[in-house]
Amino acid sequence: MRVYMDNHATTRVDPRVVEAMLPYFTEEYGNPGSVGHEAGDAAREAVEQSRATIAAAIGAMPAEVVFTSGATESNNLAIAGVATRRRRRGDHLVSVATEHAAVLGPLRRLEKQGYGLTLLEVEQHGSQSAGRLRPEDLASALTDETCLASVMLANNEIGVVQPVAELALLCHGRGVPLHCDATQGVGRLPVDVGRLGVDLMSFTAHKLYGPKGIGALYVRGSGSGDRPAVRLEPQIVGGGQQQGRRSGTLNVPGIVGFARAVELAVEELAAEVQRLAALRDDLWRRLEALGLGAELCGPGLDAVDQSGGPLRLPGNLDVTFPGLDGESLLLRLGGLAVSSGAACSSSDPSPSHVLRAIGLNEDQARSSLRFGLGRFNTAGDVEFAAEKVAAAAAELKRLG
Repeated sequence: MRVYMDNHATTRVDPRVVEAMLPYFTEEYGNPGSVGHEAGDAAREAVEQSRATIAAAIGAMPAEVVFTSGATESNNLAIAGVATRRRRRGDHLVSVATEHAAVLGPLRRLEKQGYGLTLLEVEQHGSQSAGRLRPEDLASALTDETCLASVMLANNEIGVVQPVAELALLCHGRGVPLHCDATQGVGRLPVDVGRLGVDLMSFTAHKLYGPKGIGALYVRGSGSGDRPAVRLEPQIVGGGQQQGRRSGTLNVPGIVGFARAVELAVEELAAEVQRLAALRDDLWRRLEALGLGAELCGPGLDAVDQSGGPLRLPGNLDVTFPGLDGESLLLRLGGLAVSSGAACSSSDPSPSHVLRAIGLNEDQARSSLRFGLGRFNTAGDVEFAAEKVAAAAAELKRLG
């Protein structure tokens, strides 16, 4: 038996998405940039229909959606694109210590180029809102020199949902644009750029049962409220596609699949949120009952914000098992795909910077496992996962 519970890393492509994509590999294979023939026209129409579908799903206008190769590129385009264009205002950047490496990386690069960088701390382990940024901390960090703030919507490790709408109001009060990495949020939570108040928002298809290699960046235009449109310095130039904001031949099959994945996620969101939360809670109860002293990392499973919204993604469960090495556990979970806090990425052997940022020590961080439940998981999968963890833990204890 093989059970996949690493849906924060990537998701299986939904067969309905594959079905929508297939004609654009073999039948409608034109370049959307080609003019003067039907093949190019058909490809261009598919791209614009998909752009409209994705824009509608997030409450944006089609012209505000820029296609990229994925969320990492979207984050780089947003951060470097705004910071380099707005440097005349100032060269100070604000973000959060628990951001994904795809945000921290471009921020660190700009820091090496002379920009100031403030990384804010979050609420600590043991709190019902562990991992959450306090709005007052952001307010204190903003200065007249701040040219951009970047705060993710939902964390990829501990699932904490940030108060982005409140943070956006603080930023706008100081004339600072807010970028939001919503990679884990779109398709898992209701997301509306107008309600959130974000100026830029990154997301990608492969986190919501779409294909890899296609993502998008929302860039607020002049028609959204009374604030001026966001202007970017392009990071990839040459062809002038997408109004010059991101050059390169468009990935038509990927874009069509992206749109279909978003469409399905929106249609099924309400029921899926309830189903995944129930499976997640059942898994936590089973892990607690193993007698391993399991501790929850991140916000409480039933914690809510002031409006009653969840503080944690419904399919997210990050657990530390004191005295047990997470990587050793992982190697003994044959047939169960999860991830370990022993390394926040395959290229970095250090323990998770997110778990360290919420106050876990190195041993606690290395003793953690992240379970990401998704569309294709079942109650039987939950039972299987708990049994696998129990067997792996028993083997490690026998080995001393």
